[in-house]
Amino acid sequence: MSRTVVLYGRPGCHLCDDARETLERLRAELAFALEERDIEQDDELHRRYLERIPVVALDGEELFDWFVDEDELRRRLAA
Repeated sequence: MSRTVVLYGRPGCHLCDDARETLERLRAELAFALEERDIEQDDELHRRYLERIPVVALDGEELFDWFVDEDELRRRLAA
């Protein structure tokens, strides 16, 4: 089954950069698609996520705000 992780963030967000690094590290060991969404390019995403970025979703389920729990995401991806 192909899994998809979406990272909601924006340019200049250091927590988003940290989340991206974590996701890339996990992607080196576990197969999943990684999509990035810039909340500055979509008014609805901006309203929804501005105070919470980065937000990480797995297969449509929002899992993490601000920080990625690498162990928890690894566990969910491996399930």
